[in-house]
Amino acid sequence: MHDPQNARAMQAYWKTNVRYMSVLLAIWATVSYLCGIVFVRELNAVHLGGFPLGFWFAQQGSIYVFILLILTYFLLMDRLDKRFDVHE
Repeated sequence: MHDPQNARAMQAYWKTNVRYMSVLLAIWATVSYLCGIVFVRELNAVHLGGFPLGFWFAQQGSIYVFILLILTYFLLMDRLDKRFDVHE
């Protein structure tokens, strides 16, 4: 049978999941765009490992930010799964 209580809970679960993804992807896009393109001249005044920081962000920084965001998503979803009792 269809349980309306469970359906509402799953709808809340997916709404939260989509919100997490949206915020984290927006952070990644913002960091990639702003640090790798818009503020590259200002960031190039600072050097990291012998390379200008703007170049570093364009080549490596956004990848590291993306990896940290994946870890953040994992931790958020683990907590969300436990809250809605859908964990393994």
